[in-house]
Amino acid sequence: MDKSQKIRVVARGSRLSLLQVEEVFKPFPDIDYQLEILSSLGDKNKQQSLLDGSSPSDFFTRELDQALSTDRADIAIHSAKDLPYPLPAGLEVIALFNASDPSDSLVSREHLTLLQLPAGARVGTSSPMRKKNLQKLRPDLTVVGIRGTIEERIALVDKGEIDALIVATCALKRLGLESRIAEVLPFETHPLQGFLAITALLHREDLRTLFSAREIRSSWGKVTLVGFGPGNPDFLTLAGERAIREADILFYDDLLDASFLDRYKAQKLYVGKRSGKHYKQQDEINVLLLEAARSGKQVVRLKGGDPMIFAHAGEEIEYLQSNLIEVTVIPGITTASALAALSKVSLTHRDLSSSVAFVSGHSTHLQVPEADTLVYYMGASALSEIARSLLQQGRPSETPVLLVYNVSRQDQQEFFTTLGELQSTQTKYPTPLIALIGKVVGLRSHSAHELTKTILVTGTSAEAYTHLGKVTHTPLIELSESSEKVELAQQIAQLDQYRYLLFTSRYAVRYFFKELHALHKDTRALKGIRIVSIGKVTSEELNKQGITPDLQAEIEDSYGVLALFQREKAQQNEVQAPNGVQETQNILFPRSNLALPIIPEGLVALGYVVHPVVIYECRLPAQVEKVDLTRIHSIVFTSPSCIDNFLRIYGELPTDKEIIVRGRITQQRLNELRYEKI
Repeated sequence: MDKSQKIRVVARGSRLSLLQVEEVFKPFPDIDYQLEILSSLGDKNKQQSLLDGSSPSDFFTRELDQALSTDRADIAIHSAKDLPYPLPAGLEVIALFNASDPSDSLVSREHLTLLQLPAGARVGTSSPMRKKNLQKLRPDLTVVGIRGTIEERIALVDKGEIDALIVATCALKRLGLESRIAEVLPFETHPLQGFLAITALLHREDLRTLFSAREIRSSWGKVTLVGFGPGNPDFLTLAGERAIREADILFYDDLLDASFLDRYKAQKLYVGKRSGKHYKQQDEINVLLLEAARSGKQVVRLKGGDPMIFAHAGEEIEYLQSNLIEVTVIPGITTASALAALSKVSLTHRDLSSSVAFVSGHSTHLQVPEADTLVYYMGASALSEIARSLLQQGRPSETPVLLVYNVSRQDQQEFFTTLGELQSTQTKYPTPLIALIGKVVGLRSHSAHELTKTILVTGTSAEAYTHLGKVTHTPLIELSESSEKVELAQQIAQLDQYRYLLFTSRYAVRYFFKELHALHKDTRALKGIRIVSIGKVTSEELNKQGITPDLQAEIEDSYGVLALFQREKAQQNEVQAPNGVQETQNILFPRSNLALPIIPEGLVALGYVVHPVVIYECRLPAQVEKVDLTRIHSIVFTSPSCIDNFLRIYGELPTDKEIIVRGRITQQRLNELRYEKI
């Protein structure tokens, strides 16, 4: 559009709206325009409260949008937070001007602050968010829904109809009413509060160019949601890998191999979420993504599987796009597809299954779709309930079920069962777990021997492996108290010097507290110390001592512990210590005599001061019964020591047995031996 032509502008008729129009055109004195005033649905219905969320999303924009769509106007000027999401078809935001002040302020009689208002005071607002913030700080106040222009709302305060009013600070400043501000409130506000937006028909590049000098989104980054696949990096798509490589910051969660990300230059921020253990809540993640993009960074949000299947992508997309952040999505291999391929159980079959349903296993109301094949994601805690619901629906009790743990990962495990067995199972399966239910499973389970396998367990406990089949338990390690207790006693006497107490096994917990009690001390001696656990089993042992660990590794091995402390260090670096004094980073680490140096060396590299102390000893038992391996299907190794002691007893690792290992360190030892043999 030629600058000599008049631009047809529509806006609402309040004084604030007219001042916003002037603010938009002030940096563009050469642009001539004619203004048409329109009353919006919100302007015409001032009696309708906004606090109950019942008003339409285009309450303040509908008439202006219609003027654009019917070619009655070229552009409309809005407070950006009033924009509906999504915008009406055929319209777009062609310019977004920076916020003058995004905060909220309190206007009150006698200039009282929020804390000074008496109990029961009537505070007016038209925003559900402001109501929520107000009730958090002052639940004793009365919230009153009000409508009208800023001047009309302030008049309610002056007349005594309400005692105070919450209003956008930028509105007061634009109206020259700063003197009415009693205080600026510490409230979370709408992400677009204070911004001004210009909307127009799609593809009006001429109009976009006119206002491009003030368009702030040109300095913003974008957010890409990337599906990492089921966890093994080999299943990451080329497009996904390219996005990771080009990212400035990565937000990642549990359902992927985090060590794979070490090769990339991007800043990494862990935002893991597991049922019952949320490191970051979804609304917090949304804000982090928004702020990173607004700072100009290329943002990648990594999600296990496919972003659009049970991964909260819809919530993140809506939040970001409604706040005018550009979002793209790169699909990933969803876990159900990977499960089917890796277990060789087709989700469909010409004779058995013509329909498939993906179902969330921990939704509020468990769904039971009428499909031939059902795949329940995140259902480990509801397996019995799922089975009972399906049986009540009429599915046969012999319906086969395949449960798969850690699909595609090195420690993937498969468990075959039936709905009848599953409804009353007491077995505690590992998580994350996905359940595949239907006749197609029978193509494998009828020939599978998993339920009747004989399992040789070489660790100290066999309880965790009874679900795999018939267990033969022949421990290849035995534990005993350390013969050197002097050093441990010295460290217990000076526990106040430590910031962290790290436990990496249930046995370390048992022997530590045994010595603590022997020295006539109890858990009060641990006051002020952060207790760190390597994982669930160790945490359960701590629970027996009446202690809930402050920190627990997401992945139960040495690298999981290092990742945990890396995140702890990152959080500490984000917080400015008072007076520049950093808190102590000393770690007391009770461990076995055979513990590898991975943890202490890794922690020292992160800047921690580590004091390992041998608290128990691990050795080959004096008498070991040699098992006839010809009747063994699978061998379980729970530590590198088990593997080494097996070699001492049996001479070599059998090549015709399934080898099951616990943890990445044990897997590494197994890989080393296999490589040496080659």
